Amino acid sequence: MRDYLLSLISQGEHQQQDFKYRVQDAVKLARSVSAFANTDGGRLLIGVRDDGYLAGVRSEEEIYMMHQAAYRYCRPEASIKFDTYHVAAVPPPSSGHPAGKERGLRTIVVATVPRSDHRPVCALDEEGRRRAYIRMADQNIVASPVHLQLWRDEQSPLGAAFTYGEHERSLMAAMQSTANQQPRWLTLNQVVRQSRLPRHRVVALLARFIRYGLAAWRLDGQQFTFALCS
Repeated sequence: MRDYLLSLISQGEHQQQDFKYRVQDAVKLARSVSAFANTDGGRLLIGVRDDGYLAGVRSEEEIYMMHQAAYRYCRPEASIKFDTYHVAAVPPPSSGHPAGKERGLRTIVVATVPRSDHRPVCALDEEGRRRAYIRMADQNIVASPVHLQLWRDEQSPLGAAFTYGEHERSLMAAMQSTANQQPRWLTLNQVVRQSRLPRHRVVALLARFIRYGLAAWRLDGQQFTFALCS
């Protein structure tokens, strides 16, 4: 059991894994649940410090907040599985903590969140406002309007038909590659300005372009950019 947890911890934090030392705020935890559900799924190792030390869940209140994060502060409710482990708190060699006698048992909770079939899964803030997140590397990033539209198109029973008309031509012209044929990565605001199309129209078209493989997105710093596929 402990070896299994240490094998997970040795991977560090990545796109499908996050460490939570303490659960002090169900609202913040819901952001991680939303991000995993909207991306590739993942797991939260709760009671584990960033350095891999098994600190343990300290109270029943923390376990209660974990359930609140998934079932009260996510819309729609996120599917989540909780596995509880009771392990000795001997630090792993890589943690930097001195080895020694076991200090009793620690409760570690592994919360596994599958990728949702009903995206977006939104996290609610303290005022009840909804915001969807996606997981990029070891970060939870607010989803762009294009991601939201792409997910809405996926959920539509009619799908999203692709036509090639005046608006599509305007968008493609605004996003044409540079002189050396390198992809031209633009923020959503830049695409709106250069295409001279209404923002809602650009969002809808970009989502369709991405869905049909005509465009791609990436994260540059803390903002999303978009480019036509070559």
